[in-house]
Amino acid sequence: MRVVICGAGIAGLALAGRLHNVLGWEVVVLEKAPRPRAEGHVIDFFGPGYDAAEAMGVLPWLKELSQPVSALVLVDEDGRPRAGIRYDRIVRSARGRLLSITRPDLELALRERLSFAVAIRFGVGPAHIDVRPDRVRVALTDGSDIDADILVGADGIHSTVRGLIFGEERRYVRHLGYHTAAFTVEDPQSHAEIGDRFCLTDTVGGQLGLYALRDGKVAVFAAHPGREDRLPVDAHAALRERYSTAGWLVPRVLAACDPSTRIYYDQAAQTELPRWSRGRVVLVGDACQAVSPLAAQGASLAVGGAYVLADQLARAARVEDALNGYERKWRPVITRNQRIARRAARWFVPESARDLWRRHMALRSFGLPGAQRLVGTAFVRRSGPPLRRLATIPAWVNGQDPVVLGESAPPPRP
Repeated sequence: MRVVICGAGIAGLALAGRLHNVLGWEVVVLEKAPRPRAEGHVIDFFGPGYDAAEAMGVLPWLKELSQPVSALVLVDEDGRPRAGIRYDRIVRSARGRLLSITRPDLELALRERLSFAVAIRFGVGPAHIDVRPDRVRVALTDGSDIDADILVGADGIHSTVRGLIFGEERRYVRHLGYHTAAFTVEDPQSHAEIGDRFCLTDTVGGQLGLYALRDGKVAVFAAHPGREDRLPVDAHAALRERYSTAGWLVPRVLAACDPSTRIYYDQAAQTELPRWSRGRVVLVGDACQAVSPLAAQGASLAVGGAYVLADQLARAARVEDALNGYERKWRPVITRNQRIARRAARWFVPESARDLWRRHMALRSFGLPGAQRLVGTAFVRRSGPPLRRLATIPAWVNGQDPVVLGESAPPPRP
């Protein structure tokens, strides 16, 4: 069986590893970018993706590449903490099954686990797709053709595969009213002042998050209201204008972000399609299930979705049955997380002083009796059902039915 995967991001790499390493299928990965993406913010990795990473044997690499975080801190324009929470409490609320890692490092771990037999071709993507009853022929942007038994669109929220098969993007992409940006800079002074904290500006109408990475760089993530129909021509200038009054280290990191710095800049959006597959073409990751960068679940859901798809392909007698089974099991998880993400957007990007006050109160109440149980419940709801309910995972994987801290864990499901 030959599978062509368009997209060498998190979902595409996770799926490629499962299909070749476990099923022994021939896998070709196409990536239109000329090289692996270097920019990307730090993410919290937990839930079904964490379970899938453990089942895939990649979890030790992720832990090795993870970023140490001592606390989440809201800081004012002078850098003084206004509210915060110790990170180890958040980890305990997730029953220890949470780590912080940059998106490029997550991709690196998945890429390094691939067999040399898996071909990754950078700088090329699909130009035309011919779907036939028993195979798919893909005309590529370099003028060549490639045939596949299955074609997978793992090429992100602006998926070319989705556009060629299902139609134009505006029919399936739901904008949430925010713009997001991410970049890294060299700034030793800011790096030293941030330390091992995740610092978030305590501001209305826009948030800048700062992390000090292990390699000496500072990772920056921004989110602010933005128009649905327009992105700035000059992302550097737009960020400087938007955050010109933010104070503290913000002017330093923006000044260090010179025109040569690569910036990820896009709209916060979700993808909603009536179907995830057509014939032998199927979508995975943000191409069909984007929840938005504000949700802190996209990477986990990308890995989890790829795992469920591979599991269905391994178990079903027919390709069509596998694709239908994947969507039937995985779509409810995505629908739930998209709904939660829409509600959580105002927590991350407060629109008023009252929103700021509510966020302060939420963080300060974490140490009160019973609060940690409530946070544990929130992680359960965000994570959805444990992976073992959706796919076959090894018995030694620690992921079990999520429970609220303080309750006894039920036995794992067979």
